[in-house]
Amino acid sequence: MTADSTPALVKQADADTEGPAPAGPAAARGPRARNTKAYLRYVAAKILGAIVSLFAVLVTSFFLFRLIPSDPVKQMTGGRRVSAEQLQSLRHQLGLDQPMWKQFTSYVGDALTGDFGTSYQFHAPVMDKIVEALPATLLLTGTAYVLYSALGIWLGTRTAWRNGSTSDRFNTALALTLYSVPSFWLGLLLIIVFSVGIGPIPGMFPTGGLESGNETGLAYVLDVAHHMVLPVITLVAVGYAQTLLVMRSSLLDEMGSDYLTTARAKGLRDDAVRRKHAVPNAMLPTFTLMFVNLGHVVAGQILVETVFSWPGLGGLFYQGLSVPDLPLVQGLFFVFATAVILANTLADVLYPLLDPRVGR
Repeated sequence: MTADSTPALVKQADADTEGPAPAGPAAARGPRARNTKAYLRYVAAKILGAIVSLFAVLVTSFFLFRLIPSDPVKQMTGGRRVSAEQLQSLRHQLGLDQPMWKQFTSYVGDALTGDFGTSYQFHAPVMDKIVEALPATLLLTGTAYVLYSALGIWLGTRTAWRNGSTSDRFNTALALTLYSVPSFWLGLLLIIVFSVGIGPIPGMFPTGGLESGNETGLAYVLDVAHHMVLPVITLVAVGYAQTLLVMRSSLLDEMGSDYLTTARAKGLRDDAVRRKHAVPNAMLPTFTLMFVNLGHVVAGQILVETVFSWPGLGGLFYQGLSVPDLPLVQGLFFVFATAVILANTLADVLYPLLDPRVGR
C-alpha cells in the first residue's frame, strides 16, 4: 500500500477551507436549492415593488387630473346658459360636491374592485369603454411592435457587426434621425404626402379611422389593413430606431470579448460566432427594452392614435382630457401604468433566467 505523502498542514488547510460537511436535511440542499431560494426572494421583492407602484399610480391618477384648470360640469354643458341650481345639481349627481377626502376614498375603494365609475361624456361605465377600445389599440400597436422589434434587432446586429461600413453609418444616422422625430409630426407628414397627396404623389391611403364602414368579409380585412398602413409606418419608424440603437450598442460591447476570440480560434465561421455567441449575450439589454415596449402596446400611442383618428385607447384618452372626463382619464391612466409596470416586472422576473448574475 502506498503511503499518503500529502503534508498534514496542507490537509488541515484544505479541511478548514472546505468547512465541515453538512449533516441531516442540510446535506440535501446544494447550490441549486440555495439559488432557487434566492431567486424566489428576488421574485417576491419585485412583485411587492410592483404592488407598491400600482398603489402609487392609483393615488397619482386621482390627484393629477384634478390639477387641470377646467370645470368638467361647465364643459359638459357646452357653453349653454345654465342656472347655478342646475350646475349644482349636476355636480351633486357626479359626486363633485363631496369633500376631496371622501371622493378619494370612494375612488380607491371602487378601483380596487375594478370599478372606475361612469364616464361623464359617454354615460357608460369606464371599464366598458376601455374594453370596447382595447382591440383597436392592440391591433395597431401590436402589429407595429412585432415589426419594429424584428427589424430593429436584425438591422442592429448587421450594423454592429459591420461597424464603420457605409451601411452602418447610413443606418445609424437614419435611426438617430427617426428616434429624435416626434411621432405625431411624422404622422402628420405622412398624411400630407400619402393621404392628401403632394406634387406627383397622389393620395393613396385614408387620412384616418379604422374602416370605411361598408365592407364585409375579406374586403373588410383588406380595408382595415389599408387604414393601418400609415399609422403602423409611423410607429415602426420610431420604434425600430430605438431598438436598433440599443442592439447595436450592446453588440459592439460584446465584440471585443475574449470568448469571441476563443470561438474564432476554434475555427468557427464568423456567422456562427455572431449567431451562437455574440448575439445571445447582446440581446439582454434589448430583451429589457422589448418588455418595456410590450407594456406600451396596451398603453397605445396617444398622439399617433389622435392624429390618425384611430378608435383606440389613446384616442379615447385624448377625448377624456378635453372635458376633462375624470373617471375616464383616471381609469385609462391606471390601465396604461399597470400595463407598463406588469411588463417591467415580468422582465425583471425572467431576466435572471437569461443572466444568472442578476438577482444574486
